[in-house]
Amino acid sequence: MNDKRKILEVFGNKYPDRDYTITHFAPEFTSLCPKTGQPDFAAITLEYIPDLLCVELKSLKLYFHSYRNDGIFYESLTNQILDDLVEVVKPRFMKITAEFNVRGGISSVVEAEYYNDEYYEEDINFS
Repeated sequence: MNDKRKILEVFGNKYPDRDYTITHFAPEFTSLCPKTGQPDFAAITLEYIPDLLCVELKSLKLYFHSYRNDGIFYESLTNQILDDLVEVVKPRFMKITAEFNVRGGISSVVEAEYYNDEYYEEDINFS
């Protein structure tokens, strides 16, 4: 599927006047190594502060499953997930953490973050 964002569904946030964090954990994510075609296994954590919308969980599951046969590098995968979810959900803050299982004696963790500048002043340090 070329535009995986079409899989994602949202619903209205009933508490848009409050900052609160939503965390979803998907421990059985799979994709393919673009070099070898072998499966890559990861645990994906999605953390976000919603604005007007929240992601619907069944659509998130189907979105994650849509990567099952895709050959994609860890870094590209993590950033693509973030880009897609930010485009659809339009959160105040979002962070994707992808913890990949050991392959060739090396495990990898890739994190990507998004901050909506409209909600955060320039002088706030997020590090």
